[in-house]
This record gives sequence, structure tokens and C-alpha cells, in this order.
Amino acid sequence: MSDDSPKAPGVLATLLAPVKNAFEQVGVLGDLAFRSFVWGIRPPYRVPLVVAQMEFVGVQSIFLVGLVGLFTGMVFAVQTVYGFRRFGAENMVGGVVALTLSREMAPVLTAIMVSARAGSGMAAELGNMRSSEQIDALETMAVNPVQYLVVPRMIAGVVMVPVLALIFFLVGIGGAWAVGVWGLSLDPGIFADRIKTMLKPSDITQGLIKALVFGFAVTLIACRHGYFASGGAVGVGQATTKAVVWGVVGVFVLDYIITSMLTEI
Repeated sequence: MSDDSPKAPGVLATLLAPVKNAFEQVGVLGDLAFRSFVWGIRPPYRVPLVVAQMEFVGVQSIFLVGLVGLFTGMVFAVQTVYGFRRFGAENMVGGVVALTLSREMAPVLTAIMVSARAGSGMAAELGNMRSSEQIDALETMAVNPVQYLVVPRMIAGVVMVPVLALIFFLVGIGGAWAVGVWGLSLDPGIFADRIKTMLKPSDITQGLIKALVFGFAVTLIACRHGYFASGGAVGVGQATTKAVVWGVVGVFVLDYIITSMLTEI
């Protein structure tokens, strides 16, 4: 009995450790989000930093997002035509592709691309600044590091990810049109008519809402892991990996939550 009793708390602590860690991570994210909001509405407003981050998150991601959007639309058109021709419904391809791109593919894949490219860069940059004590130097100079480093990145994510998702959608529709009409001999008039009749403004709105939330979440997670990185070069590498992995996981979790909330729209 004396050998078994001390082990019980250790086993229980091991089993509950993932749950405890999850709550701690959510608490850190919530605290950073709250501090970012508070410092974001207080002067000074660092517009040049916001513009620089918008260029980094948005402009530098256009080619990657457009390329992924093009081939996503093309592949989805091929697969949809192949499936719908089994029961003579290939005329519905245009509308189905437009719905899928607007509501799911465009915001989700755009957020994943931003997390992989911009989110990893944010985490690495902030992690290097933490390990080289540049963040501590900002505090010494009476400059709030959250306002100076985190807020511009989060504003850029919230603003630019919806814009990139819209670009993804338009390029994807173009790729689907090219494959469907020119490659698979679909009627161009019917293809366009199905898009007009099946695609509603609420579908575009839902996709943009998702992209906005994803942009906030991806940049928040990236900044959290970079801002609190520790352990030198190894810690920076781990923070960058965690930023991408948890950013992607967060996108899929939030996608389900938002879709469940907006199914009636």
C-alpha cells in the first residue's frame, strides 16, 4: 500500500497534464488578444508598421494564394465533372464549384497558406527578437512591445486574409471555368448561369467572415509562440513549428464552429 499511494497523484497529474496545458495555452492567447486590443486603440498609432505588415502578409502572399487557388479550382472542376457525369448533372458544376470555393476552400486554404508563409515568418522574427533581448530593449525604452510588434501584425492579418481569400475565390473560379469549358466541353452559358443562380451574397459573406476570423487567429497564434519563445535558436525553431501547426489546427476548429453558427445564413 505504501508503494502504490504515492504513485496515484503522479499518474493523475500525467493524465490531466494535456488538459491543463490546453487551458494554459488558451489563457495565454486570451491574455495576448486582450492586451493587443487595449494597446491597439491607444495612441500612438503606428501606421507605417501596419502598412509594412500588410505588405508582408498580403502583397507577398498574392502569388502563392493565387497559384493554389488556380489549381484548386481546376482540380475541383475535374473531380466534380467526373462525379456528376455519372448521373447526368454536369451542368451543376459551375454552381457547386462556386459554392465550395466561396464558403470553404477559399477562406480555409488561404488561412493555411498565410499560416505557413507569414505566420512562420512572424514567429521566427519575434522569437529571434526575444532571444536577442530586443523585446526587453523596447521595454527599457518605454515602448510597449505588444503595441509595437504584435498589434500591427494582427491588424494586417485581419485585413489582408479576407482580401487574399477573395483573390483565391476569383482565381479558382477562373481555373474551374478554363478546365470545365475549354477542357471538358461544358457549356459556358450554363456554367455561368449556375453560378448566378446558386451563389448568393450570403455565401460570399460567410467566406469573408471566416477569413477575417482565421486571419485574427493565425496571426495571434504566430505572435504568441514567437513573442514568448525561449531557449535560443532551438526554441525559435520550435516556436516557428508550433505556430504553423497550431495555426492550421485552429483554422479547422474555427471552421467547424463558424460553419455551425452560420448554417442558417
